Amino acid sequence: MPHLIGLDIGGANLKAAHVDGVAVSQAFPVWKHPERLADALTDLLKKFSQVDGLAVTMTAELADCFVTKDEGVNRILDAVELAAAGRPVRVWQTGGEFVSIEEARLLTRLVAAANWHALATWVGLMVPRGDALLIDIGTTTTDIIPIRDGLPDTLGRNDSERLIAGELYYTGIRRTPVCAAARQVPFAGRSCPLAAELFATMLDVYLLLGDIAEDPSDCDTANGRPATRREACGRLARMICCDQEEVSHEEAVVMARTIAACQQGSIRMAIEHVLSRRKELFGHVIFSGAGAFLGERVIDEQLPSLKAVPRVRLTDLLPGDVVEAACAFAVARLAAERLV
Repeated sequence: MPHLIGLDIGGANLKAAHVDGVAVSQAFPVWKHPERLADALTDLLKKFSQVDGLAVTMTAELADCFVTKDEGVNRILDAVELAAAGRPVRVWQTGGEFVSIEEARLLTRLVAAANWHALATWVGLMVPRGDALLIDIGTTTTDIIPIRDGLPDTLGRNDSERLIAGELYYTGIRRTPVCAAARQVPFAGRSCPLAAELFATMLDVYLLLGDIAEDPSDCDTANGRPATRREACGRLARMICCDQEEVSHEEAVVMARTIAACQQGSIRMAIEHVLSRRKELFGHVIFSGAGAFLGERVIDEQLPSLKAVPRVRLTDLLPGDVVEAACAFAVARLAAERLV
């Protein structure tokens, strides 16, 4: 089998996966350095011993360094062509098939933000009959995708349609600003409003709650300081206009629990919005993404109607680095099955 690499090109992260289950993810803020994207992709591909072809999906076209999505898609395809260095490239689109780069340039609205569709199409192979629900929670967004007879069965196809339908909810476990998840927290025996400022993100919440492991080498945080619990406490203190000398670790944990509960409640409402349109019971619930733990927590604690539904966890089927790059792995697998 040819060595096919799937690429999921996001606005903040680049993810690549081999069809055999090797994956690499790295932070890359496209909006800051769009001119470096080709070099970043080239470096990413060097991490694989052999690359015979590329299967591509993207969401970075929405980065505000691009005036329009059309410009974003074309700039990303330019970078992919350079990184591919003559190797064949196929691009996934929400019509449910691969197209060439030339065709992708004519179908930019179908190519834009199609990674969720690739993931749902690949996951659908696990549940080829009946109704299933895919809950994919990542660093930035939550996808709530009904699947029927193995294929995505959504009301929306593009991001704005999916937002309206509740199938895309813009909240995740790392990059979401805390002030977008909650409005106030308990502090000093009273309820304190949160500052509407990027002092802390949900990464800090889940660091303090122990759901995300500390990583002193990771400085992709709100203030550029390490992803440790001590630093998370300081960042969260800033949300109530304090510092880490004014807020104890215990008080910060209480704040984190409150913020996490608010985020979980909003995800529950999004799932309920999707459920309200369907009369059929889901035969399976599939959990994916770096925040799969959060999806299960919402079901267990707030959605009794889904608690007894059989579960499929990608974390049980794939290594952790592949789960984090699930959309890249999905598009690679789809390419291997359809193009080889």
